[in-house]
Amino acid sequence: MKHAFRTMIAAAVIGIAGACGAAAEPLKVGFAAEPYPPFASPDAAGKWEGWEVEFMQAMCKQAKLECVITPVAWDGIIPALTSKKIDMIVGSMSITPERLKTIDFSDKYYNTPTGVIGPKSEKFAATPEGLKGKTIGVQVATIHQDYANKYFGGAGATVKEYQTQDEANADLAAGRLDAVQADAIALDAFLKSDQGKQCCDLKGNVKDDPEILGAGVGVGLRKGETELKNKINAAIKAIRADGTYDAFSKKYFDFDVYGG
Repeated sequence: MKHAFRTMIAAAVIGIAGACGAAAEPLKVGFAAEPYPPFASPDAAGKWEGWEVEFMQAMCKQAKLECVITPVAWDGIIPALTSKKIDMIVGSMSITPERLKTIDFSDKYYNTPTGVIGPKSEKFAATPEGLKGKTIGVQVATIHQDYANKYFGGAGATVKEYQTQDEANADLAAGRLDAVQADAIALDAFLKSDQGKQCCDLKGNVKDDPEILGAGVGVGLRKGETELKNKINAAIKAIRADGTYDAFSKKYFDFDVYGG
């Protein structure tokens, strides 16, 4: 009887909510749970901060969308999107032909080269010949893992995978790696840190391969959600045009992060 009574109450509550018009749920914006400075990292209190956090806030405000950051392990972030655990991805995800088979993307919102760093004491180029016989660290489930496996692993280098970029950088600084490949902006942030300044420098940028490295970074979306995609594209265009994008970018970078 109690069960039946509770069911009737629940039905009544649902009916009232439906009659009054339920408020729209905030959009869950998937961020990689792993720190990725200067794009996104939680501070000591757990509050997320960084360039990509500010980009997301500006984009959602312009599009009049209520957005909440939802941390997801990087290697599970696309399944989280397709299974509707999150509504979009803002996580430095490159627009690649392979990913486009599964999800859709907004227009590009930034684009930077792919770099390789290594110990200051060693001189080598960011090429298959330069990395032959060396161990190079990459973050798992990234374009950098795919690129390193194709170009460096097959040419005599050992490719070592890490769950986070911070772990790869730490092993490089500790002398357990010969090199690390990643987004040039993320590597630049590490090289400017106390640890990075002491140990390492940029060896160069890798030769571009759009099939692997993509055509810039976009907001990851489920296929078929055209209305949301149009809102986001319009918002990106608007914050680029009105100076908002440049204003928050200048707090982090002394160059054009949007790229060519």
